[in-house]
Amino acid sequence: MANDTASTGLKVALGIALALFIGTAVYTGSLYNEKQETEQQLTTEKNDVLANLNEMKAKYDLALSENEVTNQNLVEARERIQGLIDSLETAETNVKSLWRYKQKYLALQEEMDVLLTENDRLKVENMQLATTLDSTKVQLEERAMFNDSLMIQNTALAEVMENAAVLNTANLKGYGVLVRNNGKLVPMERARRVDKIRVCYTVAKNKLVQAGDKELYVQVIDPKNNILGANQQITFGEQTLNYSVISKFNYENGNLDVCEFVSNNTDGDFAEGRYQVNVFNGNELVSSSEFTLK
Repeated sequence: MANDTASTGLKVALGIALALFIGTAVYTGSLYNEKQETEQQLTTEKNDVLANLNEMKAKYDLALSENEVTNQNLVEARERIQGLIDSLETAETNVKSLWRYKQKYLALQEEMDVLLTENDRLKVENMQLATTLDSTKVQLEERAMFNDSLMIQNTALAEVMENAAVLNTANLKGYGVLVRNNGKLVPMERARRVDKIRVCYTVAKNKLVQAGDKELYVQVIDPKNNILGANQQITFGEQTLNYSVISKFNYENGNLDVCEFVSNNTDGDFAEGRYQVNVFNGNELVSSSEFTLK
């Protein structure tokens, strides 16, 4: 009887021990499975955060590539994301650590929304400014072309005015004269009876010429190519002019008749033949004429 009781107790104890072992094994297995599931879930969430961070970095890369001028705020934000990616890839995967990285990710997400919105606004402003600058450049180029054209026209007009604002002569003629004792002048074609050469011309009316005292140079060349009269020389820049007499007069912008006398500065009578008469304004020939003594 005692043996039966002991045997029964042993069986009960073994049963309890077996039940405890089985329960412990089941519980341990359950904990292991839960740990595995938790680690897998944390890894998945970690990869999701990394993917989100890489997506944010790609958006910054795109925004920076589209900007003509580097936006330093975007560069620094991208560097912060890259730093967080590098840190998360090597970080221990646990709930506390992952939660901390998620909070940083959310903060960076909010920052990105603000920065990209501001970047878009700046891009629009820059495009508008570029359009305005292009328009201004076109206007300036058109203005420069207009000014160049106007300058050319003004230069041409100035040249025309300069050329027009000079004294001109008309009705130039030269002839021999005999001077009587009473001072009367008698036109004479016979060379041996000529006392002087008389040169007459009209200074033409020109409102563009400034009124005042003026000078023209008269040159008389005989048939032997001698310059009669004073035969003085004057220099204009690199050019020289030999003249017979200087016509000096007061010009009041109207037609003015001028006459000069030129003497024979050679030995003997005036030579027979053709004479050349020239009138110069400075070194510019303004009129020319011929006459003949017989």
